[in-house]
Amino acid sequence: MTIKEAQEIVDKWINDTGVRYFNELTNTAMLMEEVGEVARIMARQYGEQSFKKSDKEVNLADEMADVLFVLICLANQTGIDLTDAFQKNLEKKSIRDADRHKNNEKLL
Repeated sequence: MTIKEAQEIVDKWINDTGVRYFNELTNTAMLMEEVGEVARIMARQYGEQSFKKSDKEVNLADEMADVLFVLICLANQTGIDLTDAFQKNLEKKSIRDADRHKNNEKLL
């Protein structure tokens, strides 16, 4: 599936199943909540924190998909073509960071 197709699928789902988009502020808060859930799993699975019994049944892939879903909702409702935005962002990074990381002693 392409990013464009994902945006179309989410829009159809919202309109058919979700009734309507939550407003942009609500979706921004939901995005932060979902990112926090990813951070919680990362801190426990890859960091020093330990899982609580209630944390054992977590699914990192599902939580990342939740982040992507809400991000796509925000893009749709603000008129952003994520394919175009991502391509432009990669171009910007490629120019700006052409030698930056190669010359970073911390990465060698």
